Amino acid sequence: MHEFADDLVPPSAAVPSLANAPGANAPDWPTVKAWRAQTRTTLLARRAALEIKDRQQRGERAKARLRAEIDLTSYGVLGIYWPIRAEIDVRDIAIRHIEAGGTAALPVVVHKNAPVEFWPWTPGTSMRRGFWNIPVPASGSAVQPDALIIPLVGFDSACFRLGYGGGYYDRTLASLSPLPLRIGLAYVEAQIATIYPQPHDVPMSVVVTDRASYRPPSE
Repeated sequence: MHEFADDLVPPSAAVPSLANAPGANAPDWPTVKAWRAQTRTTLLARRAALEIKDRQQRGERAKARLRAEIDLTSYGVLGIYWPIRAEIDVRDIAIRHIEAGGTAALPVVVHKNAPVEFWPWTPGTSMRRGFWNIPVPASGSAVQPDALIIPLVGFDSACFRLGYGGGYYDRTLASLSPLPLRIGLAYVEAQIATIYPQPHDVPMSVVVTDRASYRPPSE
């Protein structure tokens, strides 16, 4: 049985193309925004179509690769995410980080259309339903993340991230100084040629999947 059955399309469904769109040589933001919405729908459906057991096994492989390649103990405050819509569950990574003496924190939307805050989380934290009905700590004070594990709907060869379209990570990363280490986590099916990056897009420091890891060309 698949989760999110209403979203299912054939896993091989092609990502929409901008080749025949007006201004395809240099697509403007409205054109790119519409393309991203279509692409997001395709990639989410592709992810949801993976069998649950296969998803879990491949998620474990991706997390093992992340732990092998990045020493998270070097980063005191680790920002994570609460898994939704077939995302890879990283709460076990957070628990290990806490047990090693670090702090794990979840994103909390305090003000709509503003940067999120990261509030400390442990397995015993009292939770409530937050924005988009995603669980968040019931109370807390903001901490500054030294590293972030960020869920990806899609990513490209330059490690730019396609998210859910709300812009919260874009606004948050723009507000953080210095920038934390940005670890994108996804299944390999999320890889696309380009997201047509815009001035507000911030690349990931590294993208880790169940098959390989990727770094921006400049790094």
